Amino acid sequence: MTPLQALPVDQLRRRSSTKWRRYPEDVLPMFVAETDFVPAPAVTAALARAVELGDTGYTPPDPGIRDAYAGFAERRFGWTVDPARIRTTCDVMMGVVEILRRVVEPGSRVVVTPPVYPPFYDCVPEAGAVVERVPLRDTGDAWELDLAGIEAAFADGARAILLCNPHNPTGTVHSRATLGALAEIASKHGAVVVSDEIHAPLTGRGATFTPFLDASPTAARVGYAVVSASKAFNLAGLKCALMVTADDATAAVVRSLPDEVEWRTGLFGALAAVAAFSPESDGWLDAQLAALDENRLLLADLLAEHVPAARYRIPDAGFLAWIDLSALGWGENPAVKVLRDAKVALHFGPLFGEEGRGHVRLNFGCSPDVLREAVQRLGALARS
Repeated sequence: MTPLQALPVDQLRRRSSTKWRRYPEDVLPMFVAETDFVPAPAVTAALARAVELGDTGYTPPDPGIRDAYAGFAERRFGWTVDPARIRTTCDVMMGVVEILRRVVEPGSRVVVTPPVYPPFYDCVPEAGAVVERVPLRDTGDAWELDLAGIEAAFADGARAILLCNPHNPTGTVHSRATLGALAEIASKHGAVVVSDEIHAPLTGRGATFTPFLDASPTAARVGYAVVSASKAFNLAGLKCALMVTADDATAAVVRSLPDEVEWRTGLFGALAAVAAFSPESDGWLDAQLAALDENRLLLADLLAEHVPAARYRIPDAGFLAWIDLSALGWGENPAVKVLRDAKVALHFGPLFGEEGRGHVRLNFGCSPDVLREAVQRLGALARS
């Protein structure tokens, strides 16, 4: 498989998204989860056709995305999804909030597993609930869910867990056994699992993604999944996510959400997602995965050469690297110094939770040359 080629930086700087407009042109932007690859041809064609037709109105009740995702899930994950148990909305975090509002009482506690995607800390209160932190366990070789800690939280009254599967920022792909055990714990205590699976299509070579709802019959009963094409196909600005269920009772909960939740789906997002999830885009996705597999390994080599004090584990999925820079003495939030003195924009580690002190998150969904330049700048800063 020939790896997908990233666009050149001078062309990327013509983009108007956050990644390319937040900082001056002397800064390499590697903070937000946007990628630098040429878009999937099927997506480009679908959007161009819509613009040509002036197809810019409201999203219809069924733009084809339910069947498209069901087909994608079967091909990529071996997971059989009933299209009738899918509803769409604006984005994954909106789907999470709307589901949490239905499944937990105001003031209930919802478990999150830091270090974790910063909006998790905001969407739980938005749903009227309270965050309960149960950090990932660091085994020395990998990160994993602290099942004992989660069970203790449920036993003490927490009513749900907001799962990140695969996990952002560590890139951890939770095993089927772990997810099945989590489902049993949740069922035992009358809790629910809401699984953010936005990075699932980006699972790398050597890892196997298990959809939470497919982990076990119990998981199908206690769980909700929220998915999107936005990270794998770089479509975040188009606004479309899917809320997926695998049981009559949970499907009834999602069907009970107000119509406005579904109306928020962007038409361009839906059209692009149908094209992204189609078999026509599988080759493009495989080529991107090949590029990311090369980059995650290249990053390890570059850090070993230029910033040997950095600690980095090659992630199972995604295009985000979780890097510990504590040994360099750059403070609790080293991305501040890196931005100021090396002109590389990385995501602030402490925003992911207390466990992010001394850490940064780096986006390697870029060309190898950009990745080399960024790490070389870090190395020069470390030697200064």
